Amino acid sequence: MTTIPLSHHRSHGEWVFTSGQIGRDADGTVPSAFGAQMRVAIQSLRANLEAAGASLDSVVKTTVYLKRQEDFAEMNEIYATYFDQPWPARSTVVAGMVRPELSFEIDAIAYRRPS
Repeated sequence: MTTIPLSHHRSHGEWVFTSGQIGRDADGTVPSAFGAQMRVAIQSLRANLEAAGASLDSVVKTTVYLKRQEDFAEMNEIYATYFDQPWPARSTVVAGMVRPELSFEIDAIAYRRPS
């Protein structure tokens, strides 16, 4: 895979910003099922947040990108298993993806408490 010019996460003070996380497994394969892609992407999001000293619980804003509007209900069901109330603020966008096999992408902004 060619290196792309981005960081998976960057921090500024107490704030952590993640790049969009996609549903690509560690071996580079992309599951065909929407739900599987979404779970892999959120697990990647979790790992990037934890590497930066944050967590899913500290997320204040997400942006979710869906390839198909028909996946919105399933996305909400799965999303609710990873995030708790008070829910992060969220924008959901139906958009084309950079690779045709991708159905889902998510990025986040989190607040990490100073140590």
